[in-house]
Amino acid sequence: MPVALPEGEPAPSDGTLPAGVWRGAGGGPPGTRPGPLGIYLHVPYCLRRCGYCDFNTYTLAEAGSAPTDFLDAAVAELDLARRVLTDPPPVATVFFGGGTPTMLPAATLVSLLRRVADRFGLDPDAEITTEANPDTLDPAYLQELAAGGFTRVSLGMQSAKPHVLAVLDRTHRHDNVAAGVAAARAAGLATSVDLIYGTPGESLADWADTVRSAVALEPDHVSAYALVVEDGTALAARVSRGELPGPDDDDEAAKYELADRLLTEAGYAWYEVSNWARRPQDACRHNLAYWDGAHWWGIGPGAHSHVGGVRWWNVKNPATYVGRLARGESPAAAREILTGEQRYAEGVLLQVRLSTGLAIDDLEPAGRESVAGLIADGLVDAREALAGRRLVPTLRGRLLIDTIVHRLLP
Repeated sequence: MPVALPEGEPAPSDGTLPAGVWRGAGGGPPGTRPGPLGIYLHVPYCLRRCGYCDFNTYTLAEAGSAPTDFLDAAVAELDLARRVLTDPPPVATVFFGGGTPTMLPAATLVSLLRRVADRFGLDPDAEITTEANPDTLDPAYLQELAAGGFTRVSLGMQSAKPHVLAVLDRTHRHDNVAAGVAAARAAGLATSVDLIYGTPGESLADWADTVRSAVALEPDHVSAYALVVEDGTALAARVSRGELPGPDDDDEAAKYELADRLLTEAGYAWYEVSNWARRPQDACRHNLAYWDGAHWWGIGPGAHSHVGGVRWWNVKNPATYVGRLARGESPAAAREILTGEQRYAEGVLLQVRLSTGLAIDDLEPAGRESVAGLIADGLVDAREALAGRRLVPTLRGRLLIDTIVHRLLP
């Protein structure tokens, strides 16, 4: 089942933000870095739940509300966001995630995008992405998305090996991944594929085949994530019963190194620990906004938002989400107003994951004192640190990113 929401202070029923947090198109309060505005739309529906997934997703039978009710509620939350964010800048990125957004008709996704544009406007160079299950795509669907303003599609490939997909409870056919990437490219859409490594029963040779298969598709972008066995999932239950072994740290490290080597040889460059792009402009700008601490409003059940140091999260149950918005109330379950110390810690935690690195001069004294040791241990690039005054993790540092963070935040 989906993980529980975090605790926080009560969120106001009208969705208002604390005074001074949002100052129109300029961004947040004095002293904060202005950033682009992104919109995330969470579509909570899946044909079936994958055994490893702890995202806030439901089959249509489990959701307790019809997709048409969810769509009306999503539009109502967009209206709420527009009332709260006075004088907003044009939206720079829109990301449809889930769940499986492409379970909905392409015309529905295009209509939701149009509602975003009507309320906020879109930057002329806006990045518009949807996640997709390969089995839900066909050329006509992708052509309709492209004609409606989408620029990018991210396909959940996970693995090229049927026995690995079976352990993950993934039902898509691998040949549909290749067909989806090709059809998206023909429609003029940028493409990304998501991979998972460390699945029980996946050998190093299996993983090498998966990465090579992904490279052969020639996507613009590849994400590769280590499998995490989350509490409450079907996979966790199988591991706890001894039916499957849990992920092995050494195995996952070897697979990460292999992926980085194969992707680098194929012309991809890492820009975040788990993400590689063919060119700098192929990086996912929506996700970069998260890592840079920019502003985004999450639409949908369980969606999280962040504006000017205030973070909040919506109720998770789709029927409860629909009911709140039907009554004219904010769907926010609770919120957290980040302290300066929390914002500093999150900046360190996130920016040190990027190939652009973390500015040493932005560190507090205790963090700067750790830099020499990080260089000596081969965890950060010495030249970048000494000449560029930035902390950029080496390959070894990417494998030990938590160690870097702990040293910078003693």
